Amino acid sequence: MTLLPRTAVLMFLSFAFAYFPSALVRGVVATLAPAFSAELQLNSANLGLLAGAYFLGFAAMQLPLGSALDRFGPKRVLLAFLVLAVLGCGAFAMAQSFAALVVARMLIGMGVGACLMAPMTSFRRNYGATAQMRANSWMLMTGSLGLVASTLPVQWLLPTLGWRGLFWCLAGLFVLGILLIARVVPADGPGVPSASTEQGGYRQVFRHPTFVRYLPMAFFQYGGMVALQSLWIGPWLTRVCGWSAQQTAGGLFAINLAMLFAFMGWGVAVPRLYARGWTAHGLIAWGMPLSLLALFLGVGLGNGATAWVWALFCVSSTFVSLSQPAIGQAFPSSLAGRALSAYNLVIFAGVFVLQWGLGATVDALVAQGWSTVSAFRGAFALLGVCCVLSYVWFLWRDAPDPTRPSSVHTR
Repeated sequence: MTLLPRTAVLMFLSFAFAYFPSALVRGVVATLAPAFSAELQLNSANLGLLAGAYFLGFAAMQLPLGSALDRFGPKRVLLAFLVLAVLGCGAFAMAQSFAALVVARMLIGMGVGACLMAPMTSFRRNYGATAQMRANSWMLMTGSLGLVASTLPVQWLLPTLGWRGLFWCLAGLFVLGILLIARVVPADGPGVPSASTEQGGYRQVFRHPTFVRYLPMAFFQYGGMVALQSLWIGPWLTRVCGWSAQQTAGGLFAINLAMLFAFMGWGVAVPRLYARGWTAHGLIAWGMPLSLLALFLGVGLGNGATAWVWALFCVSSTFVSLSQPAIGQAFPSSLAGRALSAYNLVIFAGVFVLQWGLGATVDALVAQGWSTVSAFRGAFALLGVCCVLSYVWFLWRDAPDPTRPSSVHTR
């Protein structure tokens, strides 16, 4: 399908409008952590479970989501999923217990599971290779804008709305997103391939050399970046650096603003870099050591590792975001939904495991007599070791680079 420029722009904007609140709700627990800890008496493991429940629900839906995207098309699937997000936000706002909050947050994660994969699948089908890269980067920029909104703006609104009122507002934003997508995004036409037209399905996806090469990095590096950005940087700033809730919200605001500009820059730079011979594999191989150095710098500085260190870590970690369009282009368009959703499953399974695991590690080390600062440093150092091993795997495995012009699949 070839879209008129105006239609392509409106389609992107409508998808971005729905993705914005999904990113906001993803990161808001980091800002609300002091309120939840005080009201519900949560320890680090429980706080990690509450934040990670979103990612558990998100990850659980990725494989059925991928098949649905390939069979029914991105528009219909996204509209159905967003209804779950509305219900989840309403349930979270009305929850009266920790267990109810966890279940509601898991439902939200299930509902927003299509907010990025549906657009990426649509871009794979309707945009050229260069436009895909730009659109993917700018969708991630929109996600960063949502994460920015989850920091200081949420902190400012809390005295007026409370956290329950905030989630009612999020439900309203998802409803508006449903209406906008229903009206603006072109209908999924009869040319959308059936999930049965490609032999192998997910088996073919998980065995693909490009997928295998990126898998550990997706789990530990990409998942670790999201786990820290959407939760653990906040507690690090409050419990390790001794910042107030207001200072922490300001620090998170700065970090997410830096991420926003990083993804904006990727949207501009990637087509030019590819035109000069750079590829996704090459950029990731060169750039990922920067994020590893930043992570270990934070561990080494301890309570001196304030927001600027974690901004450096998050921004340098954006190199790994180039792997998503690379995965999509490694497969024919009839498998794009399953390939992207399977990859997203790996990322967000990593986020869930790492958010909960980092909290459990901090609690375990404190129980062994470690100070809070030392426990956080130990947990983050363990994450760093896993990230280094995933980078070594990426360098060791060989696979064709799908972002080379001769490697990109067409329909």
